[in-house]
Amino acid sequence: MKIIFRIHTIQRMFVRGVADADIRYVLENGETIEDYPDDTPYPSRLVLGWRGARPLHIVVADNIEDDQWIVVTVYEPDPNQWEANFRRRKR
Repeated sequence: MKIIFRIHTIQRMFVRGVADADIRYVLENGETIEDYPDDTPYPSRLVLGWRGARPLHIVVADNIEDDQWIVVTVYEPDPNQWEANFRRRKR
């Protein structure tokens, strides 16, 4: 799959110290923890992956027709908002 980075994503990656290699690794090896099938123009999902001890969440839209992952944003999940395994939001 080809990875497409939105301008917003590149800005966030720079500020948050996330490399494009981190994105590819998480997308190829991570776990989809939420699905957003009604997003447009493509369905998207939230992927959790780890780079060493660092958890990362990536929101990615899947453009299956063009064989593309479109990265919407990336962030390190806040432990105050997520359960300890970063798979579920705290209630």
